Order: sequence, then C-alpha cells, then structure tokens
Amino acid sequence: MPASLRSAFAGLVLAATVAMPALADGLKDEIAPTGKLRVAIAISPAGGAFWSTKTEAGYAGVPVDLGKEMAAQLGVPVEYVVHQNSGQITDAAGKGTWDVTFLPKDPERETRMMFGPIYEVADATYIVKSGSTVTSFAALDQPGVKVAAVNNTTTMRGAVAHLKNAKVTGYQTYDEIFGLLKNGGVDAFALSRDQLNKMAEKIPGTRVLDETFKKTVTAVAVPLGHQQALAFVSKFMSDATSNGALRKAYDNNGLKDTPIRTE
Repeated sequence: MPASLRSAFAGLVLAATVAMPALADGLKDEIAPTGKLRVAIAISPAGGAFWSTKTEAGYAGVPVDLGKEMAAQLGVPVEYVVHQNSGQITDAAGKGTWDVTFLPKDPERETRMMFGPIYEVADATYIVKSGSTVTSFAALDQPGVKVAAVNNTTTMRGAVAHLKNAKVTGYQTYDEIFGLLKNGGVDAFALSRDQLNKMAEKIPGTRVLDETFKKTVTAVAVPLGHQQALAFVSKFMSDATSNGALRKAYDNNGLKDTPIRTE
C-alpha cells in the first residue's frame, strides 16, 4: 500500500476511534444527564406489562426489569421515578424529571413525547360491581351510571368517547377505584382486560364484560427532541423482543401465560 494511502487509512481509523466514544458520551449526556437512567414507572397492586408494584426490596414489574437492563447496557445506575398513573408521567414529560418510560401510547401523548416500538397490545373493557345486572356495553351506557377510570389516561379518554350516556369520572389511583368498586361507590371501572380479570378475583361478584371498546398499545418513550435516546431505546426494545429479554421480563412478573403482542 502506498505511503499516502496508508496515511489516509490511518487517519480514518483514528477519526472513527475518536468519534465512537464521542457518540457514546453524547448519548449518555442526552439519555442520562444526571449520571443515572431515570425510569418513570406507575404503581398499582395489579402489575402487568405497564403497571409496576411496590415490594419490600423496592419495585417490580416489566418496566422495572426493562429499565434495569437498559441502564446496564448504558453503563449507568438505574433510578425509578414513581408516579400514580400514566397521566402523571405524561404531565412530567417536559419537566426533565425522567429519561425513559414505558406507557400506553395515543395521539395526545405523541405531542408530548417520542415513542419507540410497541411491546404490548391490550383490550380495554369494563368491570361492573357486585350485584350488577349489566352484561353488555348497551346496558352499561345509561344515564345515572357511574364509570371510573384512571385520570388522564388513554383508557379514560377512550371510555369518555365510547360512553354517550354514562358518566365517566377520573381518579388518581388504582387503589382508590378498587375501594369504590368494592364498596359500590361506582358502577363500573374501565381498564385493560388483564388487569380487570385480576381485580375480579379479588372482589367476589364483580364481572368483566366480554366486549372490547378500545385497543391500548404500550411502548417505550423518551422526551421530545431526544433523538439519540429514541434510537437507542428503539433498538433496545427490538432486541429485547427478539432475544427473549422481554419474554423473561413478562415471566418474572406473573405474566407467563400472557402472549407478547406487538405491532
């Protein structure tokens, strides 16, 4: 190889070597500006593909496991930023309090954050209180019927659009709605079917309706403008789906019988 070509080749190698750490540092500056990966999670007793739970050792859930693995790939510690529901996570999107999250996606939220691949598709329906004679959406959607939903969520927006006569009211926490349904304070609760099936096991006499009023899709997300972060988390989730890491997170959190539904 001529000396001039050897010199040019060496220059390219040196440039690439310098650029790679710079790119890595740029990613970390964007996705973990505090030196930690701050993962926003929402807490409820139900768990599932979106919700996380409080444990004696800290937190558990699919987002918890995915956030921990993501931080390990970045080489930074993980920190969980706890919220009561996905609406609160959305409201904090522009405040710089979290770096990545996993939550239901809808057009309104797409104006406030950027989403990567969908990793869960859930059917939204209603559970009716013990003693209710309601067995269909038509019977539920009547004047005077009180339907609860978690405040400012995709499911609540879907229920408001779906029900023309029943009144939909938002509450901050799953626990609050659980208590109202158990005590007959509301007639029904709108949420994903898998969550409501678990609730029905804990409140005898309640019934989950067979119909579905909405498909809820859950995906990884980062704040607006974080393009490097979006590229990283999108690849992470694609890899997690193909290499079994997502399946493992499901299995570790009581979802062994739940198929992974993606789009």
